[in-house]
This record gives sequence, structure tokens and C-alpha cells, in this order.
Amino acid sequence: MKIRSSAIAAVLFLSAPGVAFAPIKNAHKVSFTRLFADEKAVRQELEEKAALVDAKDEISYRSNGEEKLSMSSLKISKEAKKKIERATKPRAYPLFLAEKGAIILEDTIASFSKKHSATPTGEQKERIVILGTGWGSAAFLKEIDTNMYDVTVISPRNFFLFTPMLAGASVGTVEYRSITESVREINRKANYLEGTATEIEPKTKTIKCESVICEGNSCEIKDFTVEYDRLIVTVGAQTNTYGIPGVREYCCYLKQIEDARRIRTAIVNLFERANLPGLTDDETKAILTFAVIGAGPTGVEFASELRDFIEQDGPKYYPKLLKFVRIKVIEASPTILAPFDNSLQDEAIKQLTREVKTKDPEIQKLLPEKFKLTELLLNKGVSEVTANRILLNDGTDIPYGLAVWAAGNGPLPVTLSLIDALGEGEQSEAQSIARGRVAVDPWLRTLGGNGNIFSFGDCCCMASNQLPATAQVASQQGEYLARLFSQNYNMSPGEDPVDGMLLPPSADPNRSKSLSENIAGFACQADFAAPFQFLNLGILAYTGGGSALAQLQLTPAEQSRYKGTGKIGFALWRSVYISKQVSWRNRVLVFVDWTKTLIFGRDITRL
Repeated sequence: MKIRSSAIAAVLFLSAPGVAFAPIKNAHKVSFTRLFADEKAVRQELEEKAALVDAKDEISYRSNGEEKLSMSSLKISKEAKKKIERATKPRAYPLFLAEKGAIILEDTIASFSKKHSATPTGEQKERIVILGTGWGSAAFLKEIDTNMYDVTVISPRNFFLFTPMLAGASVGTVEYRSITESVREINRKANYLEGTATEIEPKTKTIKCESVICEGNSCEIKDFTVEYDRLIVTVGAQTNTYGIPGVREYCCYLKQIEDARRIRTAIVNLFERANLPGLTDDETKAILTFAVIGAGPTGVEFASELRDFIEQDGPKYYPKLLKFVRIKVIEASPTILAPFDNSLQDEAIKQLTREVKTKDPEIQKLLPEKFKLTELLLNKGVSEVTANRILLNDGTDIPYGLAVWAAGNGPLPVTLSLIDALGEGEQSEAQSIARGRVAVDPWLRTLGGNGNIFSFGDCCCMASNQLPATAQVASQQGEYLARLFSQNYNMSPGEDPVDGMLLPPSADPNRSKSLSENIAGFACQADFAAPFQFLNLGILAYTGGGSALAQLQLTPAEQSRYKGTGKIGFALWRSVYISKQVSWRNRVLVFVDWTKTLIFGRDITRL
């Protein structure tokens, strides 16, 4: 408590030198003029000393108060950190499943009730800008409440693509339009801008984009800028060539519809070219050698679909050329399909390298004895690719007609641009783990983005818990984040008073929590939003000839995996793929394509 200056003045006056009362016997020697002069000087001195004491007292008071405030903040920070550490641990699996079940129940009820949040009159909607139209973006668009937010999607591609079926589309098992869905159809209330994001400026909350505009035979690039309140970066990744010479110039990829169309045209071109007269057997064999570089799910499924085309449709159209066809799967590691269990990897190798059997005995006679289409080249790295040869690191060179590169992912330029724009701090420190991907916290908020920038899918990395770059992860992340937005969580509630860490998203106090939120809150023992947790449902891969691998994850324990192969795996693979289509239109079209291929075969017409 501050001491009053008048009281201090009185004390100092009584104790000041020369103010003590003189003995009575000397009183007559003191003149009144001297007394008043001395009193004036003493009063001035007392006022100066009182002001000095007041200042010291104020400093002492403030110092003690700040110390108490600092200690209080430190205590709050420690308690908050304990809560966050506890909440970010994986939730108990039974409770996590109960939470997911509650979400399904809530979504089912909401689909019948058709209730949406209403924006108050005169209040401007918050602007959410989404970069990309992949799995995460599609899941977000299906879940977000557009009555609460003004949603804009920016992408050079105006459709969602079911990427796991690109291998089938590249040989004609399914048609391109059967596995695509317009972004405008996924969410008709969201705005779409056709363009490519080139630069993100977090300080001004703007995105620089460019769009290719064609009129007749002339095209030009138009630049435009988009402002945002919340930005969602889900641009995916591009093919990583690892700097190997010739890959970008001579190999085909399997990322986009254009890639599948290019491969499908090239396959028919090679067969027609090999059928021309005047070629030697070695030249024909080189033309009909298909090299698949990378033995992950993409590479194995493409090799399997290509084998189906050659086995099922080759005898009808190119019976004399079958004996020259070779499929070579090149893999730098000692095995294929690394995410799968060892027993399933062995089954995949068995299926890929099985002998060719045709229904027509006359055509079977044209083939060499124990003829195998597919050859696995394991522990073989590619050192260079030329126009007609693949050079391996052991000195071997393979002549080829078509090379498909399916060996890894790398960051897009806009992803690297965002990392640079976020500057020094949390984001740059996390790059030792993220390695060119956007580092995010457990709530998918970009580190260093102040709660305004979010990221999920292949372009992001959760520093505390790295997840596989799969469609399953991206779609769950998109659905999770859209749910937080639609439930009006405050995604940037402030920073920790001690270390400046962004606090977890807080719930809207004016809204009662749903059943799934209460279950998640109980599991986390926290009053803020539960962090993202991935529910691993398993993985699938087609291995050709009506067989597939299915590794279903019943619980997190490895012992609880269900493994399906052969016809059972094939039934699971097809049922999951058709159920995961984004619309009933896609489901019907895919089913019709499969039926058409079974009855009539694949179309080899070049258009």
C-alpha cells in the first residue's frame, strides 16, 4: 500500500536537523526572521524528500506487483502445458471409436434435419480460402457450413480426382470422367477460382495467383490476388525425381488425369509400332518393355492393371506380339509394398510373377514355356534415364518402350514459398523433421501462422506425430478441421504468456457441446478442442488377375490386423473403392465401367 506524502513530511520535519526545539533559556536569541527563513528552506527540503520517498515506494510497489503477476502467469503456463501434453496423447481406443460413432450418428441426424447455422443480419462472413482440390479439400468442402463462412477454392484443376484408380484409368479399365467430380458439385455454395497459387503473404493475408486464359489459339497468363481471413493449404505434393538425370524428360508419372491419358495413348502406340514390318525380335522386345520404377502401391497397382490388359485384351488384338512383352518393376529397396505385412508382400510377389495363362490354347502355344510377364528387380537403383534406356546403379542398362516413375513425392513451389514467408521461428525449427513440408500443430494450425493458416494432406507434416501421406489421412484431416470451423471454435484464442505458444482452440461458450465433443473432452481431460487423431482403417492394393491385398486395422495392435488375399481381398478392394467415391454418380459410373470391361473388354481406340 502506498504511503501518504503528508505523513512522511511530518516525520521528516520532526527529525530534520535544526528543527528540534531549542531550550527555553536560548529562545530569546532566536529571531523570528531567521526562524521563518529556516522554516521555508526546511519545507522545500521536506517536499523534495517526500517526493523521493513516494517515487521509491511506487517503484517498490510496481516491482512486487510485477513479480506476483509473473509468478501467476508462470503457474498458469505450467498448468496449461500439462493439460496440452495430456490432451495431445492418443485417446483411449474404445473412447476414440465411441467418438467416431457419435460423429456418424450426428451426421446422420443432421442429414435428415437439414439444419444449418444462420449468419446474423449485417454480419460479414469470415473468408476461408482453400488451396487445392484433393482428398482433404473435398472432405472439407463436404463438411463445412457455408452459412457461417464465405468459402473460396483456388486450384488449376476444377475437379476432385479419385487417385487410387488412376492405374485402372491408364489402361482403360475405368474411364477418366468416372473417377472425377466437379468441385462446384461437391459444394455448390463454395466459390471456385481456376488458377495456381504462386505466393502466400501471411503478413498481409493475401495470395498471389496466376491463371492461363485461352481465346482461340492464343493464351495468356493473368495474375490476380485474393484476400483471406483463414487460409487452408492442401495442395498435395509433386513427383520427386531425386535429381536423377532424364527422369523428368523421359518418364511418365501417375498423378493426374493427363498422366493416365498419356500412358493409355502410349501403350496403344507402342503395340501398333511393334506390329510394323521390318523390326527384329530384339527391337520388338525393346519397344514392348514397360518399366515401372517404384514398387509402392502406385507402382504395383499400375503393373497389375497393365498385366490384366495384356493378358485379357492382348490375345484379341495382338496375339503374335504377346511373347515379346515384358513388365519390369524396379525398386531400390529389398521388397515391395513397404507399408504391408511381410506375408502380404510375399503374396504380392507371387501374384505379380505368376505364369501367363490364356483361355485360348492356340494363343498359349505362341508363348514360351512358363512365360512370365512381370520381372521384379529389387535392390536396384536408377542412376539415369535416356530416351530408350534405363541405367541402373549396378551398371545394368534396360532398353524400354515406356517408363512410368512412381518412386516418391516432393514439395510444390508454393509450399516452399509459404515456409519461407513464415520466417524464422517455430516453422524453420521444425523443418529438420518436416523436410520441405508445412509443419503443423496437433490442431492442423501452421506453426508460425498465428492460427490463421492451416494445412493438411501430403503437403504438411505434424511434427509431434508423423502420419503416412495417404488419401485416408488427408480426408480425415479435412473432415476434422471443417467440423471445428462449423462448430465455431476459436482457432486463435491467444498465446501462452510465458513462451508465446499458441493456445489450443477454444469452444464457443454460447453453444452447447455435442455428444462427440463431450466424449472427446472426457478422453482428453480438457475443455478445449480435442487434437486430430488418425483412425487407421487399413490399406489395400490390387495385384492383378482378380486378386488384391487387404490389410484391415481392427485395433492399433499389430496382432489385430485382418489380412485378406485373393478373391476375398479383391471383393474388399472393390467394395471399399466404390463406397469411397465422393458421389452416387461416381459409384454408378465406376460400376458400369467394371461391368463393361468384364463383358466387352478395354477400349484401345485412340481419339
